[in-house]
Order: sequence, then C-alpha cells, then structure tokens
Amino acid sequence: MKYISFLIKPASASCNMRCRYCFYADVAEHRAVRSHGIMGTDVMEALIDRALGLDDSARIAFAFQGGEPTLAGLDFFRAFVARVEAGRTHQQVSYAIQTNGYLIDEEWAAFFHEHRFLVGISLDGYRELHDWLRPDAEGTGTFARVMRAIDVLRDAHVEFNVLTVLTAQLAKHPQRLYRFYRDHGLDYVQLIPCLPGLDDDADEFSLTPEAFASFYKVFFRLWLDEYHQGRYRSVTLFDNVIPLFAGVAPQQCGMLGRCAPQFVVESSGDVYPCDFYVLDRYRCGNIVDNTLEELATCDAVRAFLAEPRRTCSRCADCPFERICHRNCKRLNIAYYREDYCGYRDFLEEAAPQMAAIARAIRR
Repeated sequence: MKYISFLIKPASASCNMRCRYCFYADVAEHRAVRSHGIMGTDVMEALIDRALGLDDSARIAFAFQGGEPTLAGLDFFRAFVARVEAGRTHQQVSYAIQTNGYLIDEEWAAFFHEHRFLVGISLDGYRELHDWLRPDAEGTGTFARVMRAIDVLRDAHVEFNVLTVLTAQLAKHPQRLYRFYRDHGLDYVQLIPCLPGLDDDADEFSLTPEAFASFYKVFFRLWLDEYHQGRYRSVTLFDNVIPLFAGVAPQQCGMLGRCAPQFVVESSGDVYPCDFYVLDRYRCGNIVDNTLEELATCDAVRAFLAEPRRTCSRCADCPFERICHRNCKRLNIAYYREDYCGYRDFLEEAAPQMAAIARAIRR
C-alpha cells in the first residue's frame, strides 16, 4: 500500500499574528513573491485529483499549515473535504492542521470533530512568555484566546496536541514549562527549536546547542519521574529517540540524517521538497501542471538531496551516531556546532534510561 502526504499552505504566508521569531515569515522574505494569497479552487481540485489518482488503495495524509491556514476560511476546508470524499474509492485519508488557534470557535471544532482532524495548536507555554512572543497583528497578547481554543476543542472531543517553539527565553525555564503542561492537562507536546534565519544572522530567540542540552536534561528528568509513576506524556523528541534504541525508525523527518522529500504545496500550486525550504531555487513545479512523479524526480529535488551536510568535530568518535545520524540538515544548527554537540551532551545523560525504556517496550 502506497503512502503519500501533502503539506498544504492554503493561505500561503498570510497570518493574523506577528510572532517575533516566525520562520515562515523569514522564508517568505527570501523569495520573489512573499505571499500567494488564498488557494484557488483550480489548485485545490488539481491537488486532490493528483492525490486520489495515485492508487486506489493508497494511504493519503493532507496536512494544512501556513502562515495561518484558517485564514483560507472554513468554507475552503468544507469544499476540500467534500471533493476528497466524493472522489475517493478505497483510499485511507487522514487530515491534520497546525493553527495558531486565533480563529478557532465551536463551528471550526465541530468540523474538525466530524472529519477527524488532528489539530496542532501553537502555544509557547505560560502566559507572560506566550503573550510576548506571539502577539496578534495589533500587538496584543494571544494566550487567553489560544487557551479558549483549547477548551473549545476539548469540549468538541477533537484530538489535538500542542506545538511549542523552544526559544532561548523558554529554554531557561524547563521546570516551569513542564509544570504548565502538567497543570493544564497537555499530554501531547511537540517542542521544536527556534532557528536563526536563513541568513544565519544572530538573534535573541534562536536556541543554541548549549541551551538545547541544558533544557532537555532537566525536562527529561521531569518526564522520567512521571513515566516511572505510570504516566506517559508524549514529547516529540522522546517519542522519536527512545524507539531508536530498539532499532525502530523514527516518525519525524530528518532524524536518520537524510531528507525524505515531501510535497509541500503553496497556495499558488507551486511544490517544494521541504517546509524549511519553500524558496524559489527549490521549486519543483506546479501541482496543476505536473504529475506527482515529475514533481518527485525533478532537478530541484535532486539538487536538494545532494547538498552537503553540516558536520561536527565530535561526530567521528560519537557513541550515539546510530541515534543521531547528524539529524535534520536545518534543525541541527540548534543541536551542534563545530566544537560542541548539545545533542551528545544530552544523550550522555539520558541514554541509559532511554535504552532501558526501549527494552521494556520491546518486551
């Protein structure tokens, strides 16, 4: 059975918030057209038809991101799902969306529940920091609005997780962040490192390898205490690294040190191999004009895969090479530099416990 996933940007780089560190705003500033507006019906229909034409028994995942995808409007999503349901035969289809939560109300939640969307809500921890890092277009904090969106999703029995950007500021407070998750019943957590811009300019938000290691050492101890009490809190890094100790491949792209090209579809229909590199030089073609095979085998993909990878002087004698594989070529800037590896520093402390958990799971 074939599996294919699409990462769709129905509102391009448009957003109703002004997060201080937004990586996609940086990406958009590095291309000729910053934002392509809302996805048109012709592009939406071409995308769906390409996906459903792949294989009658395929597993197909449609994931929506941005910018802020809800700016495309609920009617866009209704039309999208209606066309998929009308056109599919035996395919297994799943839906997911990553949203800032600003527009989520009972109507959105009912739609997500009806069509079994997995919803990711962006929430940078406790109120003071979230409000500072993630204001709306008028500069007003959004914590209360996001927490209300979470309550609405819970009331509608929508499956959701929380995505937190691990900034330099947040990395100083692992205990407070963990307590916040625990006290608010947030059991499914994605933590992603805040990255410098594509020009590698220094900024106050980006996570350093030292901050990565110091944060995760404390955060893992807190997680481990709960684990030994019989409570499992899903944390992306742990969920992916622990199975590696049992020889099980991770789900997160890039963790085996190689890229798995994706179909990242901008609202214009232009397709790119990776969400971090939605740039003109990586454009593969357009979903309206090109087949999936043409898009997957284009020169831009081959060039993307052939690019040299960053290394670290400590890689040569690292005992965790089969766990790290030098990781994702974009994210690893937060893990190591030439003379220091925060990933190794963290694993030197956490590996024995992670390996023991992996053995227990295998049994």
